[in-house]
Amino acid sequence: MTWHYPASIDTPVAVLLDGGNRLMLSGNAGELLAAAQLRHDGPDDAGLSDVKIDPARPDGAHLLAALIDAIFIRLPDVNRILLPAAKALPPVAALATRRAQAPGTGQEAAIVERAVFRQLPLLWREQRSHTAYPCLRSSIGPEDRLPPLRPPRPSGVMYRRWVPEIGLTVTLRPIDRRTDLSLFHGWMNQGRVAHFWELAKSEAELDNYLAEQEADPHLFGVIASFDGDPVGYFEFYWAKEDRLGPYYEPEDFDRGWHGLVGNSRHLGRPKTRALFAAVTHYLFLDDPRTLRIVGEPRASHQKMLSYTAEMAYVKVKEFDFPHKRAALVCCDRDRFFREVRL
Repeated sequence: MTWHYPASIDTPVAVLLDGGNRLMLSGNAGELLAAAQLRHDGPDDAGLSDVKIDPARPDGAHLLAALIDAIFIRLPDVNRILLPAAKALPPVAALATRRAQAPGTGQEAAIVERAVFRQLPLLWREQRSHTAYPCLRSSIGPEDRLPPLRPPRPSGVMYRRWVPEIGLTVTLRPIDRRTDLSLFHGWMNQGRVAHFWELAKSEAELDNYLAEQEADPHLFGVIASFDGDPVGYFEFYWAKEDRLGPYYEPEDFDRGWHGLVGNSRHLGRPKTRALFAAVTHYLFLDDPRTLRIVGEPRASHQKMLSYTAEMAYVKVKEFDFPHKRAALVCCDRDRFFREVRL
């Protein structure tokens, strides 16, 4: 059984594959929401037929996305899935980008590609916390790097995804200094964290640090959790107006992040990899105009560099900040979705 989080539903849905290769999608109360027959069309291809989704439901594309997600999770070598054409299954039009002939029948089929599918915000990104902004020029920001007008920070859970490798659901939500300050203070005052973040300060000082963030439209802090248990802290920023901006040629929608694992119960490579994958995935989902995600870890922080390399980040160069020797790392959207298995 696999778990999925359609943006149209407040609770998770489950997909069960029975012995006859029948996929059944059930809601939180056990009600059947959709079903389909899975077939294997080749070493890299799979297909769905006999798809049953209530045509009266307005979220048919979300339910179909959950079935497709289940296949990609179960069959990591499969890179594309053939489905009935949109004229026979209308929700396909929101998912497929190519057409082909179904093997054995010669009928028209629609193709959903893994690298395309993972970029669609039908799953994972919580729509209620998302505010889409047009590209409006602003005169507020660094005079030499004026950004577009930035949307306000999200509220509530922004991202939710079940990670099969660890059997846990990762969530991302903005930090709230009114309720998270004690947690934030404890993490920042751990020796291994303070060595890199240099924020081993009092609660009052850290409260002021977070208050200054709330007045800054270019970044905000995030709490990551596994199954509701707070795990780590991340800062998401728009790179153009960040301190990193002068050290490379930024585009308007480049994003970046800093991060730490503060909960020692969740240390270890599999969970850290899951966090870094979720962070990168969310930042690409948040705005389709974001084509690059950048970072500036310490050049000597080999463990962090190894994690980012595993997430398709490339080390571009080393440079000197006033406070550290840094490595500029960059993750390209196409490469991330082509190489990183989510």
